[in-house]
Amino acid sequence: MVKELIVLVDENDREAGSEEKLKAHQNGGRLHRAFSVFVFNSRGEMLLQQRAMDKYHCAGLWTNTCCSHQHPDETTGQAAHRKLKQEMGFDVPLREIFKFTYRTEFSNGLTEHELDHVFVGRFDGVVKPNPEEAAGFRWVGLDELRKDVKANPEAYTPWFKIVLDRVIDWYNENKRSF
Repeated sequence: MVKELIVLVDENDREAGSEEKLKAHQNGGRLHRAFSVFVFNSRGEMLLQQRAMDKYHCAGLWTNTCCSHQHPDETTGQAAHRKLKQEMGFDVPLREIFKFTYRTEFSNGLTEHELDHVFVGRFDGVVKPNPEEAAGFRWVGLDELRKDVKANPEAYTPWFKIVLDRVIDWYNENKRSF
């Protein structure tokens, strides 16, 4: 089996080599480039993905539409489109709106340490999730989502909880021109 390589970066998002994906999440985690895609429909709802039950961390938790890592031979935008199609069965124009860095440790000894590029898109079509990537999906209104994350934080991924308010604020400020 071919090992998946991901892009290591410094705190300024400059490439610093590559590493096998699982290894980059072990021994305290190495800072690497990632992306998170947030898709909205014309009703202003966000498309959430429930992570597959066999993911190496956060299995079964709810998160943004899709998220993953850039490979060394592609741009972050290309990676976002690749994974959106692979995980959710569709592709749409995406707009990068900001990036953030976070670090979180999991009970299984793995650490996520990412410089995460955030993309947004619009979609009103049919979602066809890949069962190897997603256990489920749902469209949810933003007020309802904020309330549910507050009431049930254990049901959501760490990075999603960190960035959710900032993404919703961006959406509310830009929904007419987006």
